[in-house]
Amino acid sequence: MATNENLPPNVIKQLAKELKNLDESPPEGIKVVVNDDDFSTIFADIDGPAWTPYENGVFRMKLLLSRDFPHSPPKGFFLTKIFHPNIATNGEICVNTLKKDWNPTLGLRHVLIVVRCLLIEPFPESALNEQAGKLLLEDYDEYARHARLYTGIHAKPKPKFKSGAISESTTALNVDQTNTSVLSAEIKAAASVAALPLQSSLAPSTTVTRGNDQEHTAVAPTETVVNVSAAATTTIISAAPAPQKKEGGQAKTQPDKKKIDARKKSLKRL
Repeated sequence: MATNENLPPNVIKQLAKELKNLDESPPEGIKVVVNDDDFSTIFADIDGPAWTPYENGVFRMKLLLSRDFPHSPPKGFFLTKIFHPNIATNGEICVNTLKKDWNPTLGLRHVLIVVRCLLIEPFPESALNEQAGKLLLEDYDEYARHARLYTGIHAKPKPKFKSGAISESTTALNVDQTNTSVLSAEIKAAASVAALPLQSSLAPSTTVTRGNDQEHTAVAPTETVVNVSAAATTTIISAAPAPQKKEGGQAKTQPDKKKIDARKKSLKRL
């Protein structure tokens, strides 16, 4: 595994400064992945330029720096599969900036911008992928179709999950569980009510009427309605009228009347 020990101290210092600048102010469509433990391998994600067959794709690439960098150019590779004339099937990048046009004064920012521009304007004359170069020269539509196919399959950006959506899903799940618990509790309560025996809580009302030496007590029946929600039925329980009770005064009145009648008869005889 390569480490910073493979590079001279002055190069490490310069790279640290440049990588910090790239992280704080990245070029358009380029994001550098910084690894403080190893400056000899630089990773970057390149967004496919608009109006090209690589649009909406994200391509991961790397630059390998040798020990005599910056006197010798870095080597560039695409880690994401791509159909491009200047990129070999193994991912090697062929561009003049990384070969004969290399200059030690060129920085990593310049190299990354050149590689992204290669997606906008390929050079089929120096093709590493002969099939892509030939299609680009002879049938651009077919070349673009192949490039878009590769982009859709291999360069699809990874989905990013939003915290708000998760919260909403979790809240909805909790609400459903709460509703289910409440419904279960209601069903259990209804079942327990249905299992109880029906009881009549009749409260008879008493009316007292007084006549000639007579006292009557009448019991008026009342009705109690019991609703059983589990069975969804209504039962009406009626109380049978209680027999009327008569006081003992009525029994005493009859013998007194007989004595009076007997006295009247005896007076008539006199």
